[in-house]
Amino acid sequence: MVLVAARCRPNTVLASAFDLKVFFSIVGKDPVEVDTADVLAFIAAQRAPRRGATVVRIEDGERGLAGRTIKRRLATIAGLYEYLLVRGDTPVVRNPVPRGLALRRDGGRVVRGVPLIRAPRTLPRVIDPEEANLFLAALRTHRDRAMAEAMLLGGLRRCEVLGLRLADMRPGEKRLFIAEGKGGHQRVVPISARFLTTLASYLDGERPQGIETDRVFVVLKGRRRGLPLTAAGLDEIVSGARRRAGIDHLTCHQLRHTCFTRLREAGMALEAIQAQAGHRSIESTRIYLHLANDWLAGEYRRASEAIDAQTLAGD
Repeated sequence: MVLVAARCRPNTVLASAFDLKVFFSIVGKDPVEVDTADVLAFIAAQRAPRRGATVVRIEDGERGLAGRTIKRRLATIAGLYEYLLVRGDTPVVRNPVPRGLALRRDGGRVVRGVPLIRAPRTLPRVIDPEEANLFLAALRTHRDRAMAEAMLLGGLRRCEVLGLRLADMRPGEKRLFIAEGKGGHQRVVPISARFLTTLASYLDGERPQGIETDRVFVVLKGRRRGLPLTAAGLDEIVSGARRRAGIDHLTCHQLRHTCFTRLREAGMALEAIQAQAGHRSIESTRIYLHLANDWLAGEYRRASEAIDAQTLAGD
């Protein structure tokens, strides 16, 4: 956990600790005694239906934990053993988590070709412009609207919104400095003038004066007045506005996905979206090609017209 804490956010550390707790609670062995059979038994236990579960997930047809959750837990376990091996001062001599299932190729060569867990690649949900307007109208304060617009118009993550400080605001440039991006990476991103107008209304009329924190978004009422807003607090704000707007499902990350989908539909280059999103790899950004309806339709139409033209020329 020391290694994880040195390079990850607190929530990641907590998730890793919980994953290890679940694993060793089920296996019931000392880490040195764990073998590959124990890991495979753990996977089977995680995939088993939860007690009383009657609902089958559409994405993978199973009733146990989602494949992504199991893969994350296996990665945590594997990471622990890799750390112990690197240290070299423990009795651990091998990592019990296999890289994948073995396949025997021609010539008797054995390779790892099949992943232990297949996690379906699903597209994130986005909301349409009408739902976005209803959601924004259902927010009760300028503070709440500014946070929502930072995600919906700027594509900020929840943690990035909550991590904004007064010194990070660059209204003259219409930019934001993201000091606490995912993985500790920083970036400067452009932001809509609409967000800056809403932010100014919040800072001038709602944000308590004389408070110690330089966090932009703080609690407005109650015993925690003036303290930085928490992730749970922001989730509650989004959930309440969602219900008032009559939207079935909406999360902070969905607002971020909606932002980049709309930007792509408006013609923004994929590389520019990558920079705005703070993605380390362009592969993480390619999903917005599939979410943007006009891109796929346009690509298909151009290819189809080319094929039709060749067919007619052949006649």
